[in-house]
Amino acid sequence: LYGEMLRAGVHIYEYTPAYLHAKVAVVDADWATVGSSNIDPLSLLVNLEANLAVLDRAFALELGAHIESQIAQSLPINTPDRLRTRAPWWLRPFVAVAARAFVALAGGVKNEY
Repeated sequence: LYGEMLRAGVHIYEYTPAYLHAKVAVVDADWATVGSSNIDPLSLLVNLEANLAVLDRAFALELGAHIESQIAQSLPINTPDRLRTRAPWWLRPFVAVAARAFVALAGGVKNEY
């Protein structure tokens, strides 16, 4: 996913001072999102994840300033040698099947709202 994003012109930074599991974004200093969703099939289709989308310039500017302060302490991922090591292409389907099997064995997802 990083490779595709880099080719599309996305700037990627990994926060290195500590483990940070945040998913935040600011677009055009007007729109922001904060949440737990990952960009993967398990999070988007199986897990119960949530993101809050906020259309508020003041909020977006404040969140953007906080993100910028953290970027100053982060490692830029801007070249292929900095990309995370991924499983070979032929192994990925097996990992996906194993993840689905684990979810099924764990009781699946109960979509009761």
